[in-house]
Amino acid sequence: MVFCCVAAMNMNAQVVITNSDFSLGTTGRIGVGLSPNGEGNNWKPLNLSGQGSLGGRMEQVDYIDILPAIHFTPKINGKDSTNVTFQMRLGMYSANGQFVGNVSSRSNNGLTFILPEAYIEATNILGSRWSAWVGSRFRRYDDIHISDYFYFDDHSAQGFGVKYKNTELTMLMPASTDSTGVFPYNYEVTVAGATNPAIRQRMVWIGEQSISLKNNSSLKLLGEFHYVSKNSATASKTFASDNGWVAGIKYNNPFKTAKSGSFNQISVRYGSGIANGGDNGNTFTWATYGAPDENGKYTNAYSFTMVEHFLLNLSNKFSINGYGVFTKSKGGSASTNTDEYFNGNQLYNRKTDWVLGVRNFFYVTNWFHLIQEIHYAVRKDGDNPEASMWKFSLAPTIVPLGKRDPWSRPHIRLVGTVARYNDYARDHHYSPYLQINQKRWGTYVGVRTEWWLF
Repeated sequence: MVFCCVAAMNMNAQVVITNSDFSLGTTGRIGVGLSPNGEGNNWKPLNLSGQGSLGGRMEQVDYIDILPAIHFTPKINGKDSTNVTFQMRLGMYSANGQFVGNVSSRSNNGLTFILPEAYIEATNILGSRWSAWVGSRFRRYDDIHISDYFYFDDHSAQGFGVKYKNTELTMLMPASTDSTGVFPYNYEVTVAGATNPAIRQRMVWIGEQSISLKNNSSLKLLGEFHYVSKNSATASKTFASDNGWVAGIKYNNPFKTAKSGSFNQISVRYGSGIANGGDNGNTFTWATYGAPDENGKYTNAYSFTMVEHFLLNLSNKFSINGYGVFTKSKGGSASTNTDEYFNGNQLYNRKTDWVLGVRNFFYVTNWFHLIQEIHYAVRKDGDNPEASMWKFSLAPTIVPLGKRDPWSRPHIRLVGTVARYNDYARDHHYSPYLQINQKRWGTYVGVRTEWWLF
């Protein structure tokens, strides 16, 4: 009798979702390629070191993302109400190039699996203008697709947030245990006898306000405050508490052209203190750049970034997509060159990046497009001379969906790329390609596919 009552109570306490939908999305790039003038024809990315995919990604390494999600809309009083989504993202890539086919994680020596997304989001809660989410997600907005550069407001990390109409408030607690130390501001910690680098736990409060203007244009205001508490990593060393802030503004303006979809976007962002992050093609403000001062703090650190991005669909025959990115950053140390990091390594404490690029689409037929890209990139680390690169790509492309649209995917591309480096870039190996080749010219030839299917 008691068992039956308890069972009935448990059944009544559960909410059975009867109108759920399952979706499976995927994005990625896969292909084969070689460098005809490279050592053993070995292919490596041509872009300048420290800039990631800035400078174009026609020859980017393979990766696959798989996005399973469950969507449901519980019915309240016979009416559809809150929209609920649970989504995960499984990513796979390798730092050594190919990872599909007749290879394994052992033979490939570096196949990596990541889970950057796992979250619950509820929008239009009970028919209201309120939304909320919690978990880890790719929470990012406008990007320069040519360079896979999510600028200004990439808040991809673990946390939670709420939104009311056009106002968003977010709390993030980003963490990283990447043994390569991609993100600075880490130190060694010992857990269960194993010593590993771990990023210092910080709290990031974010406020964003979107403002609708005339002619469908919009303005977005951004404010952030970062705080990391005092921490005693060992008995002999204590890391001081520190903080930082970010302010930015982004303007998005659609253009009227012969074919719809044209726009111009411009943004300016300034980060101070430990919130001066943004390097190697990432724009995370919490990935602190540079070395600390003599007190182990980033009080005088800063980063300034300005981005221009446009798309012009000029006709049914031609579109042009262009961008420019300028970044100037300095760490907490007074040095203009290098200084000592927490772990004793020497880091550059000042950098300047300039990258300009344009992609042209010639719609030869509905399903055959001719894509051209040209990029100019400059990187200056510390007091070093400038390392620079010109890069040109030509990619005859099959578009199976048959749309004269820059965003139609999948693409199947035959890619030919040449890059020309200046003396400093060549002589100091300022590119993954140049790390195994010391040549004025870099090359790539390959067949690749790019897709996003939802």
